[in-house]
Amino acid sequence: MADHSGGWDLIVTPWHLDEHIPAFPVPAGVTETISPTPGGMTTRYQAVADAAARAARPLLLSGDCPAALGVVAGLQRRHRDLAVVWLDAHGDFNTPAITISGYLGGMALAMLTGRAPELFGDALGLRPVADRHVVLADARDLDPAEQDALTASQVRRVPADPAALAAALDGLGGMPVYLHLDVDVMDSGQLPGLRFPAGPGPSVAEIEECLAAVRASGEVMAAGIACAWLPDRVNHPATRETITRLAGALGAGLAWSEPADR
Repeated sequence: MADHSGGWDLIVTPWHLDEHIPAFPVPAGVTETISPTPGGMTTRYQAVADAAARAARPLLLSGDCPAALGVVAGLQRRHRDLAVVWLDAHGDFNTPAITISGYLGGMALAMLTGRAPELFGDALGLRPVADRHVVLADARDLDPAEQDALTASQVRRVPADPAALAAALDGLGGMPVYLHLDVDVMDSGQLPGLRFPAGPGPSVAEIEECLAAVRASGEVMAAGIACAWLPDRVNHPATRETITRLAGALGAGLAWSEPADR
């Protein structure tokens, strides 16, 4: 049964890349949970695309950022053009040619804009999102080559600030928007157990205001929250509270049917 709180259809993919996260919290009334299947990440992201295409207004809870490729590929089946608003402590703009670590999660936004399509984009039928239609907020932790790639691109970079995000959306001309949030954009002192803490940053309350501003200023057709906590923290009561608050800022009321880990 779909959870239509605020008009959202919840999709959950309890994975971090190829790591299944059994403890990943699944809200009550979820529309679809992406189950373990053979075929690896490409197959899972294809399943996300199919689920997003079926949903009237998908809200994805995932353990990684590349799952966003599936949501956007699914949306592109009914929208010719899309804008992307990406809130993240990291740029996610690495490619295999410039990455230091080889970490695929650090390439998600680059892949959405058509860079390294051989990784997932081609298999998903993903049409590249034009750089000028991408707003990247915060991105305070960048690798040197990633910084250079962003500087050379037409991606719009703004602080994680409600007014700055609203102004950037004004420049997109009312395009339908996919809104993506990686929880590590927030101050890691407030969120224990993040996979990739990035030190001081916006508070949870400030990010709630950013999400509300994007929702008020743009035609948000889909959203994703990358719940990038370590597996032993992702189902903690404080983590669930944060996810609930963030979803609430988007107008989705989450409820939990199973007790949290303590």
